[in-house]
Amino acid sequence: MRSPSPPEEVRERRRADSRRPSWSIKLFSQEKKRKLEVRLTPTAPGHSSVTEPINLPPPFTLVRLRESRDSFAHAMHIAEESGAGTLTYVGRFDLAEFAVVLEPGEPLRTARRAFYAGMVALTDALRAYAPPNKEIAIDWPDAIRVDGGLVGGGRLGWPSSAKEDEPPRWLVFGAMIRTVAMSDREAGVYPLASALDQEGFGEAGAIQVTESFVRHLMRALDAWQADGFDGIAREFLSRLPRARQTTYVIADNGDLIARRIGTNRTDRHDLKKGLLSPSWFGSILGGQRL
Repeated sequence: MRSPSPPEEVRERRRADSRRPSWSIKLFSQEKKRKLEVRLTPTAPGHSSVTEPINLPPPFTLVRLRESRDSFAHAMHIAEESGAGTLTYVGRFDLAEFAVVLEPGEPLRTARRAFYAGMVALTDALRAYAPPNKEIAIDWPDAIRVDGGLVGGGRLGWPSSAKEDEPPRWLVFGAMIRTVAMSDREAGVYPLASALDQEGFGEAGAIQVTESFVRHLMRALDAWQADGFDGIAREFLSRLPRARQTTYVIADNGDLIARRIGTNRTDRHDLKKGLLSPSWFGSILGGQRL
């Protein structure tokens, strides 16, 4: 006997699943790849020194830099040779500064959405150490605030020669989070800037933030692989400040689309343009690399 055909909604779901693009943002180069179980519990807080060991899962390659170096620029410089999973870190007591190399397998125009996975991981890393009821929010696309105070943000780099419709050789997600407050002079120039110590994060420093970010980035990319990008988009959008009568979606190319409920009005925010100049950079570094 011929089995009955499935309902139309089931057939449509199957067709949609077959069209779902496979996850193609590699965190590790093929030679580094191995199955891991990663603890998502935070490392015990403690004073971070610039020489304190950083505990990363084995597939990561740590490149430790001196205070005067730029982790983001250095990661882009070595990305093609070092490959996915390379993490550059600048040893500073007052700032968590690091960058990680990714290898996308999809065109640059859609691969930029990896930035959102990085931002979700970065805010999750802070939530792991945040005091109860502390709001950790994202100002689209790249700035992170704790109870309204700007503490840092993320950025994304790609090869200057990369074409929009071809996979780039690499992407670099970089981040800075101020862990210790600026001097009084700097604070006067940037009154809306804050730091983790001012927000009650105790002794969670640069090492702890970096280690926590790595664990949560792996979780975010695993979720992308298993369930598609929609889960990452929901997590990111839930961290934006709420606007009345407005809904948000992320387009296939990463643009943010805001829709006013009850109207035909939409506003589109260009992710590529938004990433060209980090909105938070001057406030967090005091306008220069110290």
